[in-house]
Amino acid sequence: MRAQVYAGLTGLALMLAPMAGFSQSSDETLADIRQQLTVLYVDIQSLKRELSTTGAPGGVVAGASTIERVDAIERQLQVLTGRTEQLQFRVEKIVEDGTNRIGDLEFRLVELEGGDLSALGETSTLGGNIPAAPAQETSTPIAPVDTTELAVGESADFNRAKTALENGEFGAASEQFASFVEIYPGSPLEPEAHLRRGQALEGQSETTRAARAYLESYSGAPQGPYASEALFHLGRALGALGQVNEACVTLNEVGVRYPLSTQVAAARDEMALLQCP
Repeated sequence: MRAQVYAGLTGLALMLAPMAGFSQSSDETLADIRQQLTVLYVDIQSLKRELSTTGAPGGVVAGASTIERVDAIERQLQVLTGRTEQLQFRVEKIVEDGTNRIGDLEFRLVELEGGDLSALGETSTLGGNIPAAPAQETSTPIAPVDTTELAVGESADFNRAKTALENGEFGAASEQFASFVEIYPGSPLEPEAHLRRGQALEGQSETTRAARAYLESYSGAPQGPYASEALFHLGRALGALGQVNEACVTLNEVGVRYPLSTQVAAARDEMALLQCP
């Protein structure tokens, strides 16, 4: 990335440089061209200083509800993604133009030094050849987990923890689900593992830790098949912790975000118990 940014700076400096030299006659000396390169170097140093940050990064507003904070993070991510794409486009254009102008300079230097112009090869891409980024996967509808793609023992470990939960062995279940997400990071079963771990913690009356597990399940896959269930349990846990306002907002979001979910009716019943407005 550093090489690409340096390439962009070099190309931009070339574009900003005076272009009168390109129309000069053959009387132009090597010293003249070297003087232009010195000016370009100064421009590059100036552009580098512009890359320095001048302030602290912004953050999510404190005191907002969990859902509002998640939404704010998503909006910030979208803004950053857009800025990154714009920067990538600008750098690519600068590299293309800068490469062409470097080629012109090489031609003029060889000509002034009396070298063999026919020996000039193709100018190397400014900043070096950057490997193409892997193609991004297009978004596809959420499909049931294909257990054939799981790691060896992954399905067995998950089922073992789930069986412990179903048998009321909450302590063993919470520990096994916690181990599962550590051993298999990024597993397609991870959102459900966090959700079931939260249920196991609730069975141990550890409501605060359970709420965190539900939040991890939801935030890790807000469009996943267990998102509405995790959001419902998070709202109910917040209510049990006495955070009624946050609980009401969270439970209401179940119907707003997932109107076809089977958790909507349960969320409404819980809101009635909490006497939500």
